[in-house]
Amino acid sequence: MDLQQYLIDLCYLFFIYSIIGWCIEVTLKYFQFHRFINRGFLTGPWLPIYGSGCAVITVAIDALTLASVHNGSYGSVFAVSFALCGTLEYFVSFVMEKRFHARWWDYSKKPMNLHGRIWIGNLTLFGLGGVIVVKLTNPVFLKLLQKIPQTPKLIIVLGLMAIFISDAIISHFVLKMVKTEVENSEADNTEQISKEVRATFSDKNLFARRFALAYPDVIYRTDKVKARLASIVEQTEALRKEAELFIADRKESSTHIRNTVIEDQRDLIELLYDEKKTDDKQKALMEKIDYNTRRLKDRDAL
Repeated sequence: MDLQQYLIDLCYLFFIYSIIGWCIEVTLKYFQFHRFINRGFLTGPWLPIYGSGCAVITVAIDALTLASVHNGSYGSVFAVSFALCGTLEYFVSFVMEKRFHARWWDYSKKPMNLHGRIWIGNLTLFGLGGVIVVKLTNPVFLKLLQKIPQTPKLIIVLGLMAIFISDAIISHFVLKMVKTEVENSEADNTEQISKEVRATFSDKNLFARRFALAYPDVIYRTDKVKARLASIVEQTEALRKEAELFIADRKESSTHIRNTVIEDQRDLIELLYDEKKTDDKQKALMEKIDYNTRRLKDRDAL
């Protein structure tokens, strides 16, 4: 195997699948939002996560084949694609969230998801996509690439790499602007932060405006927002406990005062009450007082 030729072809596959992935995302978002949305972190018509996934699958299958581990079955290709692309998507989601304080996709509401970063539906699609890439499209693209003369082939791929790197550098600065805007926001919810980001970028250059619209579903999750929400929860819990103690103290204090009054009234009645001189009406009132006193004591004992 010619390693140089292999790497050049691999770079072409990366760009081809990155562009195909961009086309898929743009089409899906058009049906969802009924307008064109230039998806991705980069300005150009490519999504590196698609190209990276397909390149990783290609290298992995080729390596396993050379090591006589891969038997060429559809099932093994599906399993390798399922695992590798799932790992790649999780890793990219994790790094981007930690780096820029935002989650660009969230599957928390999907069944069988892992931390909202990947879910079984996408993993299954990754497996099927890997089968299509390895068994159907790679042979076609590699056959077409063989028809391009070596020198023009190298010049073209170097030109694509130069454009891609320039795009990545510009996009990195735009993402840093997003990070700064999110960190400086005083809002305590992702919807408000998202509005602030879009408003800030609306009067910026083309690159910033494009990015502000590229991810309408982005979830901003800064450490500051998390800390603020945690502080609110903590303060709410403290106020609840304080209110419960206050009510309990008031209840205990009222009960104590009432019992004291009842006992004093009882003592006064006994001092004034003379059974020999009292009439039936007074006796009946005394029995009623005794009865209600016992009721109050029984109730307090509950």
